[in-house]
Amino acid sequence: MRYSSRLFRPPAEADSLIFQVSLGCPHNRCRFCAMYKGVRHHVRPQEEILAEFAEAARRFPDERRIFLADGDVMALSFARLRGMLEALHRLFPQLARVNLYANGSSILAKSAAEMEELRRLKLNTLYVGLETGDEELLLKVDKGETAAGMTEAVRRAQDAGLKASVMVLLGLGGRDGSDRHADRTAEALNRMQPRLLSALRFVDVPGTAMYDGYRAVTEHGAVCELIRLLRGLALEKTVFRANHSSNPVPLEGRLPKDRDGLAAALESLLPHLDRTGPGRLPFSL
Repeated sequence: MRYSSRLFRPPAEADSLIFQVSLGCPHNRCRFCAMYKGVRHHVRPQEEILAEFAEAARRFPDERRIFLADGDVMALSFARLRGMLEALHRLFPQLARVNLYANGSSILAKSAAEMEELRRLKLNTLYVGLETGDEELLLKVDKGETAAGMTEAVRRAQDAGLKASVMVLLGLGGRDGSDRHADRTAEALNRMQPRLLSALRFVDVPGTAMYDGYRAVTEHGAVCELIRLLRGLALEKTVFRANHSSNPVPLEGRLPKDRDGLAAALESLLPHLDRTGPGRLPFSL
């Protein structure tokens, strides 16, 4: 279901039924992100949302996967989320999971009992943008979160039975901060132990205004950064993907089993990558 002309969702939600329960992002100040710029954040009236759920259920009664948009839907109150999930649970008898974007602070605002109740109502995967484990870099890009806070949020969510799909952003530290960005991010991920991990690449697009002194990494540099990140990971049970269109090559594997193989495959590509620029850019990000 669509509400505005632009709607963003993770690659894994391509086949999900999507409801735009809020518009924009409540933070919307991240320097690297142009997704919701120009969109005033507001939450749609609950009765309007529930009516849309009912209409969709008549058209797609066997739907199993639902994604709630836009950015940081977890920021809605527990009562609003519970009401929506109860309605979806009632209207879609085959429903298996409901997924959404979540910031660390929005997760931490929910108690363990509240998260367990949301999980019981089929909330399944929270997409969390860590971006980097470098606390100084998070301040530079105005993320509005700390690596420590996001780490605690992911651990609490997973302790409550939810899955966390954590996203990191290659190239965020620029050429000068690439190694630190990779190392600090690996350290944060090792503390988090996310069930799902995705790597995307920052590409300078209209609408972003990165920090002073930022020098974009090349395609070669982004892949070197990903190799360094992978080599630094000590994850116990994580599905890893780098299949977003921003990445030079699509990757997927299970960590720790496939870690060294993925890194070796990337190393074999290094001689063929652009050392002066970003390489071939995707048609759309």
